[in-house]
Parts: sequence; structure tokens; C-alpha cells
Amino acid sequence: MTAWGGCGTARRERPRAFTVAGAGCLAAMVAAQVLSGLQPRPVRLTSVVVVLLAASALAFAAGRHGPRRAVGALAATVAAGYAAEWIGVRTGVPFGRYSYTPVLQPQVGGVPLIVALAWGGMGLAAHAVATAIVPGGGLARIATGAAALTAWDLFLDPQMLRLGLWTWADPGPYRGVPISNLLGWLLVSALVMALIDARLGRTDAVAAGLAVLYAVMAAMETLAFAAVFDPPDRLVAAAGGIAMGTFLVLAGRRRWPR
Repeated sequence: MTAWGGCGTARRERPRAFTVAGAGCLAAMVAAQVLSGLQPRPVRLTSVVVVLLAASALAFAAGRHGPRRAVGALAATVAAGYAAEWIGVRTGVPFGRYSYTPVLQPQVGGVPLIVALAWGGMGLAAHAVATAIVPGGGLARIATGAAALTAWDLFLDPQMLRLGLWTWADPGPYRGVPISNLLGWLLVSALVMALIDARLGRTDAVAAGLAVLYAVMAAMETLAFAAVFDPPDRLVAAAGGIAMGTFLVLAGRRRWPR
């Protein structure tokens, strides 16, 4: 009886340990973001923030879905993100003509590896939000997750252009970002959502930590563009904050009805 009881306790403690690890990585990511705002060259902490983002997402996913499925989902999305970027910098498909500057390192084939990791980390977070909004899976969940992930890019692209991390051959109307980029994000994000669905087994289980991660990113980016960056950009703060906030509200209402 003691042996079986100890085994059961270990099974219960393992998800809790992953959740605690995810919360620790999330707290460290927030601290790194705050420090980056105090640095004269905030790009130095960009890679640290992304690594902590991905580690937090992986830990939360492992706590809810198991480490094997979580690692498989993250690996698949990182690979898909890298492939999309590798094709993109060579052909302009599907985002439009752009190129990375040498600032973010290391790079393989002209693509910073940290960019692929960001696709994976936020892909898991957006998928969790979409799962809360659209239980049951299917194309509706994939489309919702793709839109939720693309909402993050309303912050990401203007911020990375500010930092000089990439350039567009033909700047567009949204703070220099072309509309083709958002369309490309929707397409690649849909692929990311489908891969996560397949790796996690099309489950309706939601890792609450991943939804919190999505909310923290939305809040930090909104605050940064509204008040921290010099100069601030309240248009981007409003656009990204409203877009990501809408998905959070929908997820909260569906997951925890009154």
C-alpha cells in the first residue's frame, strides 16, 4: 500500500513541479523585460526574454499535457516557424520582402534561431487561449488560435523595427509593416495551431499557465508602447492591447461562465 501510494503521490507532484517551474520562468521573463526597459540598448536582453518565454510555455504545457507531448508540440512549432522564416527571407512568401539585420545572433540561413523559438513559445500560449474559446477542436479552433497569435504581431513587428532587428523592402501602412505580413502571419499561425493540435491530441484541456502567459505578454506590451518606450506609440498600444485583450475576454467567458 505504501509503495502504490507513493507512486500516486509522485504522479500528482510532477505536474505541480512543472507548473511551479513555468511560473518561475514567467516571473524571470517579466524581470528581464523590466530590465530591458532600463537598458540603453534593450536588444541585449531580447534573446533572454524569448528563451524564458519558451521555457515557461514548455513547462506549463508539460504540467497539463505531459512532457513528451509538450516537447513534441514545441519542437514542431519551432521547426515550422524556422521553415517559414527561411522561405520568407528568400522568396518574400508568405510575409512580404524582408531581411534580418546581423543584430540577433546566432543565425542559420539568415534567420535568427531565437525567432523560431518565439513562434513556439507564443504558439503554445495562443493555442491554449483558442482551446478555451473553442472546445472540441476543428477548423474553428485553428482559425481562432491563428488570429490570437497574429494579434501578438501587432506589437512584435513595430517593436522589432524600432530595435533594428529586421527591415522591409517595401514598408507598409502599419508603422512600416506591410499588410502582407499580417496575412502571412495568419497562414503560418494556422499551421502552428494545427501542429500543436496534432501533438497534444486535440484535447480540450487548457493549461491555465499558458493563458496567463498570453495575458502577461499582452499587458507588458501594452504598457511598454503606451508609457515606457521613448517615444511612446499609443496607436500600437491600443491596436495590440485591444486585439489580444479580446481573445482573453472571450477565453475567460467561455472557460469560466458566470
